[in-house]
Amino acid sequence: MADSIHVRAHLFISGRVQGVGFRAHTQREAERLGITGWVRNMPDGRVELVAEGETTQIDQLVDWCRSGPARAMVADVRVEREAPVGEPAFSIRYG
Repeated sequence: MADSIHVRAHLFISGRVQGVGFRAHTQREAERLGITGWVRNMPDGRVELVAEGETTQIDQLVDWCRSGPARAMVADVRVEREAPVGEPAFSIRYG
């Protein structure tokens, strides 16, 4: 098994995910997993989630998006990984 490394991931979540409820659930799950970053609604109806953590934590968050309590609202999760920038906490962004 490969070692887990610290990464930054952009998750673009589509489906019926707009609204405070999904963002708040996602924030709680990210904090539970020890992930930092932020989540916001996008104008095109998707939710953008920027998460920093170990690869295993990010994979767990992606799995949660696909199979967690809000799974019926999630149609797709697209993930783009990059180098971390040092997010200090996890927050909900508006606009």
